Amino acid sequence: MNYQIKSYEQYQKDYAASVADPQGFWASVAEQFVWRKKWDTVLQWDFLKPDVQWFINGKLNITENCLDRHLAALGDRPAIIWEPNGTDEPHRVLTYAQLHDYVCRFAAVLRNSGVKKGDRICIYMGMVPELPVAMLACARIGAIHSVIFGGFSAQSIADRLQDAGSEFVITCDGAYRGPKDIPLKNTIDDALAACPAVKRVIVYQRTHCPVSMIKGRDVWWHEELQAVSESNLPAEEMDAEDPLFILYTSGSTGKPKGVVHSTAGYMVYATYSFVNVFQVQPGDIHFCTADIGWITGHTYIVYGVLCAGGTSLMYEGIPTYPDAGRLWDIVDKHQATILYTAPTALRSLMAHGLQPLAGKSLSSLRVLGTVGEPINEEAWHWYDDHIGKNRCPIVDTWWQTETGGIMLSNIAGITPAKPGYATLPLPGIQPVLVDEQGTLIYGNDVSGNLCIRFPWPSIVRTTYGDHERCRTNYFAAYEGLYFTGDGCYRDENGMYRITGRVDDVLNVSGHRIGTAEVENAINMHTGVLESAVVGYLHDLKGQGIYAYIIMQSMPDDAAHTQADILQTITRVIGAIARPDKVQFVHGLPKTRSGKIMRRILRKIAEGETDNLGDTSTLLDPGVVEEIMQGKV
Repeated sequence: MNYQIKSYEQYQKDYAASVADPQGFWASVAEQFVWRKKWDTVLQWDFLKPDVQWFINGKLNITENCLDRHLAALGDRPAIIWEPNGTDEPHRVLTYAQLHDYVCRFAAVLRNSGVKKGDRICIYMGMVPELPVAMLACARIGAIHSVIFGGFSAQSIADRLQDAGSEFVITCDGAYRGPKDIPLKNTIDDALAACPAVKRVIVYQRTHCPVSMIKGRDVWWHEELQAVSESNLPAEEMDAEDPLFILYTSGSTGKPKGVVHSTAGYMVYATYSFVNVFQVQPGDIHFCTADIGWITGHTYIVYGVLCAGGTSLMYEGIPTYPDAGRLWDIVDKHQATILYTAPTALRSLMAHGLQPLAGKSLSSLRVLGTVGEPINEEAWHWYDDHIGKNRCPIVDTWWQTETGGIMLSNIAGITPAKPGYATLPLPGIQPVLVDEQGTLIYGNDVSGNLCIRFPWPSIVRTTYGDHERCRTNYFAAYEGLYFTGDGCYRDENGMYRITGRVDDVLNVSGHRIGTAEVENAINMHTGVLESAVVGYLHDLKGQGIYAYIIMQSMPDDAAHTQADILQTITRVIGAIARPDKVQFVHGLPKTRSGKIMRRILRKIAEGETDNLGDTSTLLDPGVVEEIMQGKV
């Protein structure tokens, strides 16, 4: 890995080179992967169409980079360590040699089922090793996988199957997640009532719950596997720009967006960002707590880790099952060296106090990371003090499904960290701030809308089946720029802090106020577990501030507690940031990846509850009804 950054000086040098000569920079990184045929041209791009192509006419297969190239030196090294949901079941280890064999055999199963290069395969599974096996088997034969998180409703699955034109589904009979058993196959059956085009469903047996198996359509994973002997299936040759996968994200219109990532560009950037941000060393055990159904799991459990020859520790369950010490038990049991998790998870664990940490060593940890949302300072310091013991750098990573990999982040132990800040761009990433008219905002100590002005290898290529939607969503707002949809502050030293979605940056009496800033202040108040702040139409100020707050326990005197919290905000930010309305709630509407669906909170605050848009990714829809009933 000759592209690993070893010092702050090298970061500066590499960053400058990546801007001055992007093609030369990325060619030197890409040279270190296995290619069937090298590219003719490194890059062609036009953000107006948009049309971005990397490593043009290069030929490769990503699984040869994830698996085959490691067999000689790392064949006996663990590729995946799997920790089950319950503590009464043994963990599993798949070495690189075993994973290669498993992927080849399951790829043969797919071939026998009639899967061809370019077919779209829906994968709807729990967090078991067979999920990455299924993804890699698809990639092995050139099929495009579309992983759907194993908690979506039948309607959400049907929407995605229809949009992708999937004729094949891979699922489990059921899944374990904390104290719950999730009936995956039953949900698939309900979805397929609206998807007659699906001709084959392969079912992995996990929970042994009763399921309906339809003759001619449904087959058991283990039985199909027994019928093949292929242990070294040749990988299909793919073009650099062939789609690798589709991953759906929710849109406000109710129709999911199928984000399409390419083969070569995604591979190069996923691996580069993984190796550098986390400063990966030989022997590292990388524990990412995300679900593979989300982009974080795709990049930093599967593709980035395996392409780098690392060991990926994946966990089937949730952080608080069977108790709030489970993550720390897993870290100690497997001697994890890198922990990558979400601020939401950290705040939920903080609420349990320090008792779950009693007797936990955590001495194996070397690097900590956060993902999914800006981390508030209180959670950052708790993570630093109690998990990292003030000796592990924390990388606060900002990126998106559409970016494929981490874009802004400190590099562990190399570049400076600052609580609440994603800090600096990785080499190859050229962020700019613009005002509402798209005018570039220069200098430091400034705020604006975050855009990227030059393509990076893993940039979204299209929205599946609707390229115009891709253009309007990401490239139409500001001509010649990729628009992230996020607001951002660049401090006096040029470090970046994400202030929330642009529609989450409030304009109160002419003052721009980031919702993350207000939430951070609210969360500093004693007794506050979590908060979410949105704007609503205000007669005098243009926008008023509406705060939804979760307390450790519901206050006996709500008015008094509210006054105390407002005083805290005044002290931390100033009176201008004081919410006009405060509602104490038991929960917030979150996606299964832990993000707060603020547009729902905005609509409730505005009283527009007739159409809440796409709520298919909500973890607990019941929370929304409770909030609506208690609206201030």
